[in-house]
Amino acid sequence: MVRPSSSIIELVTLAISVMLSTTTPAVAAEISPARSWLGMNLSGIADWNTEHPFLDVLRLSRAWISQQQGKPWGQGPALEVDNRGWVKRLDPGCYAETLVLTGGHAPSGHYLCLYEGEGEIEFGGRGKVVARTSGSITVEVDGRKEATFLSIRKTNPDNPIRNIRLLLPDAKASGKHDLFTPAFLDRWREFNTFRFMDWMETNGSKQRNWSDRPTLADATWSIKGVPVEVMVALCNQLKLNPWFCMPHLATDDYVRQFAKTVKRELDPELKVYVEYSNEVWNGIFGQHRYAEEQAKQLGLGPKDRPWEGAAMFHARRSAEVFQIWENAFSGRERLVRVIAWQAAGGAYWSDNMLLGQGDTAKRCDALGIAPYISFMPGPGSQKLKSEEVAQWTVEQVLDYVETNALTECLGWMKTQKAVADKYGLKLVCYEAGQHLVGVGGGENNEALTRLLIAANHHPRMGKIYTKYLDAWRDLGGDLMCLFSSISADSKWGSWGLLEGADQASSSKFDAVKAWNQNNPRTGENRMRTR
Repeated sequence: MVRPSSSIIELVTLAISVMLSTTTPAVAAEISPARSWLGMNLSGIADWNTEHPFLDVLRLSRAWISQQQGKPWGQGPALEVDNRGWVKRLDPGCYAETLVLTGGHAPSGHYLCLYEGEGEIEFGGRGKVVARTSGSITVEVDGRKEATFLSIRKTNPDNPIRNIRLLLPDAKASGKHDLFTPAFLDRWREFNTFRFMDWMETNGSKQRNWSDRPTLADATWSIKGVPVEVMVALCNQLKLNPWFCMPHLATDDYVRQFAKTVKRELDPELKVYVEYSNEVWNGIFGQHRYAEEQAKQLGLGPKDRPWEGAAMFHARRSAEVFQIWENAFSGRERLVRVIAWQAAGGAYWSDNMLLGQGDTAKRCDALGIAPYISFMPGPGSQKLKSEEVAQWTVEQVLDYVETNALTECLGWMKTQKAVADKYGLKLVCYEAGQHLVGVGGGENNEALTRLLIAANHHPRMGKIYTKYLDAWRDLGGDLMCLFSSISADSKWGSWGLLEGADQASSSKFDAVKAWNQNNPRTGENRMRTR
């Protein structure tokens, strides 16, 4: 097995250690993170990510694709890779390829590719080689368009190409070895919390043992997720609280080691939000099916209603995970233990199936919900038939969203706030925002997709967000983590407050930022522990 060279590990580790041990330079801001009510779900780590949080864009690259001359794309033989995902050898007539920047919205200019080992690297798509030296390639990239291909055409099995980095133009120009792009840091520095659900590849996670975790030396972070050290470094640099979602398969030792790492490295003034997995109630995710199976084995819930058993298991396992974190942190002072469930499910689920199970409520600090402003047309819908809604105007959509969907959403908030109050818990949002998307085949209606995207871009959407946030504040809700930071609009939804890192303004983003600045926490409401 080829071990990754220490140089890249030392480089990244040095950058992290500097961020962990130094104070971020003062940046003028309207509000400090400790005074914000709002958190942010960061968009997932993938080659189509348009947020571009890392200076090294290879951190978001796709897993290596095997190619063979004369065969269809992606039909090469199985690649031999080491335990960190670096290609060890290539069969004759074959090469390994990956994609980056497939979502566009990236800077254009000269990118610097650095690597170790012996072989040949080529670029295609929007990338063109303009200069080479040993271990270094200068690549002209049109980052505005999709996509750039990087391929390993030859590699020496005794000294294979590895530790490839592809640095953004700003990184080359500044000579810095920081991890994060300045624009990414500046954009979110006024928020309170980062929820790392998508950065941790939580949904359907296969991580079980601590050895399964992502590391700094991994070829890409798009498979297992971002290492805990990097997430902690980000929060330390911006003084934002982290929100971690423990993998549903994680052993007690995995949870313990994760918690110990956070305790050791995180700024002691920051709180830690802890949640067991994500949306265990949601049948589309592997974690729900796992919870149902565990409930069967433990004899939880009625046999003819396995989803109730899944909720009971979720309550039990959440309490166990929280206890491990408490032990690692020698108490609960810095922890916010979140048990989450569906906002629309009513009190029956959050009360009876979760908090009413044993002493679960005493093991938690907050009930988490996702009270989306839901507008989901589909061909089988009784109220919102996709083929009919597709003929509406943008104003008609926004009228319905404001008078019907928002009202429905506020009703969910009130119901769940009563449950949280019953047990003396905070009510928080693990996700929140608009939910305008076609479902059940409605997503394939192109006219509907264009309409919903237009509604998201309309100035009225910003006003709806302001009403939404005002209602949450007036209800007495606590932290609200919006979903999500930046992502391109598509038939699958317009989730991002912005579409790309090159966009500075939108109705949703501007409204959220203004509300955040105009509604600071005061006194005891501040989220710091000290």
